[in-house]
Amino acid sequence: MDNAGGLPIVLIPGLGCTARLYTEQVPALWTQGPVTVADHRRADNMDAIARQILDVAPPRFALAGLSMGGYIALAIMRIAPERVMRLALLDTGSRADTPEAAERRKGSIALAKAGKLDEINAMLWPVLVHKNRQGDAALRKIVGDMALSAGADAFVRQQTAIMTRPDSRPGLPAIKCPTLVLVGDGDQLTPPALAEEMAGLIPGSTLVVVPDCGHLSTLERPEAVTKALLDWLKP
Repeated sequence: MDNAGGLPIVLIPGLGCTARLYTEQVPALWTQGPVTVADHRRADNMDAIARQILDVAPPRFALAGLSMGGYIALAIMRIAPERVMRLALLDTGSRADTPEAAERRKGSIALAKAGKLDEINAMLWPVLVHKNRQGDAALRKIVGDMALSAGADAFVRQQTAIMTRPDSRPGLPAIKCPTLVLVGDGDQLTPPALAEEMAGLIPGSTLVVVPDCGHLSTLERPEAVTKALLDWLKP
């Protein structure tokens, strides 16, 4: 079914990720409305990235973001909530970075500036996916290829934006649109407790915990995520 006249859908990838993050979901989402994958690589501040996305987004749209994409989605909700008809927060959180997390990001930034993206990828891999997918060479190649495609300069800008993001929790109770909060049950980077916290603060939100799944839910359990997103888009 071609429903390109339906509600437009804007997808925001995570840190070091490209449109490949959503490849498994896009065909099904296109049956509901035209899909755009946002460019989140050009600024080093959450609000600036959000405004860049808003500048080219449709007047009204459904918005989904994974990990960093969720942080950006929450920035968009602060800036232009009237334009977002539906919101999906995937494997993300609403808190600001802790000082310890910020220090780790500074270390990753230094490695990226030194041209060591492969080293960063090797460090991140064990916490990016479910423990049962650690040996999945095909998935690891997809993740590595995305990071290399996004590039070191974008990685530095994105880490800077993440590191300086505000605490979004105070604004969550003001979100009025239908909201999906989804997380892998084995997500180590943004654990289910963070999703539960957001779902508890957003009125009427739906919480979905995907079994046997880590942080990269759209790639690890694509069918379950696609189903949750299609349910979220139902009138």
